[in-house]
Amino acid sequence: MIEIIASVPNKKNIRLDTYIKNSIIGYSRTKINFWIKSSLIKVNGTQEKPSYIVQNKDKIFVNIPQQHTNSKKIEPIKMDLDIVYEDDAIVIINKPVGLVVHPGNGNPSNTLVNGLVSHYESLSDVNGYGRPGIVHRLDADTSGIIVVAKNNQAHEKLSAQFQKREVFKEYVAVTWSNWKEKSGVIDVPIKRDKKDPTKFSAFKDGKNSITKYEVKREYRHLSLVKFFPETGRTHQIRVHSSYNGNPIFGDKKYGGSETKTKGFLPELNKVYKRMLNEFKGHALHAKAISFSHPKSNKMVTFDCSIPYEFQKLVNSIENYHE
Repeated sequence: MIEIIASVPNKKNIRLDTYIKNSIIGYSRTKINFWIKSSLIKVNGTQEKPSYIVQNKDKIFVNIPQQHTNSKKIEPIKMDLDIVYEDDAIVIINKPVGLVVHPGNGNPSNTLVNGLVSHYESLSDVNGYGRPGIVHRLDADTSGIIVVAKNNQAHEKLSAQFQKREVFKEYVAVTWSNWKEKSGVIDVPIKRDKKDPTKFSAFKDGKNSITKYEVKREYRHLSLVKFFPETGRTHQIRVHSSYNGNPIFGDKKYGGSETKTKGFLPELNKVYKRMLNEFKGHALHAKAISFSHPKSNKMVTFDCSIPYEFQKLVNSIENYHE
């Protein structure tokens, strides 16, 4: 535990994360932000945000976590990872439906991270030793592209691009109902739901959240849609799609499951329930991503086609509505 008595020049506003970075040499701002959000750094005994303006004579307590290797912290589990691309800085993984990205409450093991530490000896530890290499996440039932960093330098450069909204992301989904507008922008703030902490909802005082969309094909009660999220909030596409009246097919949490079949004719009800039962997860796939490579600084794009089960669902929908 390190105790710092803040000394701030008069009339100078210095953020907490910046002050710590300047006070303790050898740690990145990204890592310090993680410590602050993890309550490893407190000001006058209270957890503050990274943007907190340090006051003169503030007592800042820094609990630098003990260094651990990935193998000691995370159980290595052999997995058949779908590696789209890799070099000495990054790995691009095509994550299947049902695979949780990192260990957490209710999912202590059998996650993507368990597979990564089995496959790679060295991964970044910027986000803590429970999330080696993880730059961003996908929901368990969302398939598609995940970017993994092999070292901290690559991780920090990638994280900076995500924070500055310089990463282009493309998703494809099957949603319920036809959209009123065939393309547009959903600019609706979202935050954690007060009644159900596992959900997020639209609130005026939520975090700024922007999703562009483009309808590619329409069926009688369903649509094939591309999404281009400009921000990266938890469950963002799922919340925005549901808010618009077009929940993701199979998304139980946001109204995209069997509740949508109520009121249909018995034959239709039976068909859609069969499709829902046969398709595991929700029909949302992270198809493509573009960013500046952290080593070469050149723009790179990675694309992975939609999974077999997703394509099978689309084929079933098209065959039924021919």
